[in-house]
Amino acid sequence: MPAPDRLDLTLRLVRGSGRLTLADLADRLGVSEMTVRRDLDQLQSHGLVRRVRGGAVALDVPADEAGFDVRAQWQAATKARLGAATAALIEPGGTVLLDAGTTTAAVAAALAARFGASSPPLTVAALSLQAAVRLADQPGIRLIVMGGESRAGERSLVGPLALSALDQLRFDTFVMSIGAVHHDLGWSEFDLDDAAVKRAALRRAGRTVVVADATKLGVQAFARVAPLDAADTLVTSGVTSGVTSGPAGSDGAAAETLTALRAAGVDVITTDNPEEPLS
Repeated sequence: MPAPDRLDLTLRLVRGSGRLTLADLADRLGVSEMTVRRDLDQLQSHGLVRRVRGGAVALDVPADEAGFDVRAQWQAATKARLGAATAALIEPGGTVLLDAGTTTAAVAAALAARFGASSPPLTVAALSLQAAVRLADQPGIRLIVMGGESRAGERSLVGPLALSALDQLRFDTFVMSIGAVHHDLGWSEFDLDDAAVKRAALRRAGRTVVVADATKLGVQAFARVAPLDAADTLVTSGVTSGVTSGPAGSDGAAAETLTALRAAGVDVITTDNPEEPLS
């Protein structure tokens, strides 16, 4: 697995569990404990986790409040390709609900580049402060910032205000990010608040396009969002002949998940995913 993907998955696993040992992480990632130690040291240097004896614990708020900015640098070119492929599925004049996350922030940037002043206005409602920043004052984009509480380190908008706002609106397309997708559990997330917002958003959209890199395939997270057939399209990366660049030992689950997605009627669109250096 490319180092940026491994760091991203390590962070999500620690945040999802609250605390994990070196042995647990090494087993789930299919790498040595020495590699896990180096990765955790790097995550700690960015204020994303705290190293403890024999493992690491999650931080509610990153020490430098730069969790989103740091993660956005990982696999930046891959996220840009995913963003462009997703933006290409959006037609002018429609209404789009854009989920939170580093990849959907790349979708926001791609939408801003795709739609100009000469296009029929595209209405985009953002569930992310970072996506909103990328779309603000862009010609051809009518921006709506959804209400809610900004979740520290993620800058996603969650909570009762976000759920209430969603209940008042209807969208042509929901562009959803996801923490994990598995053939048994379906779409799932590591945070209960994020999962609740996604469930509400799914009910308010005519179609759902999920955008997620291949490390999410074959993974089960804490909070179930929806069954596989809740989505219409998955835009992903690094899939070759049904095998992904996920953790060692997870290729079987990832391939089985891809098969299950297609059987559920989900259109799977893939982009290339060459190994990139860590920024």
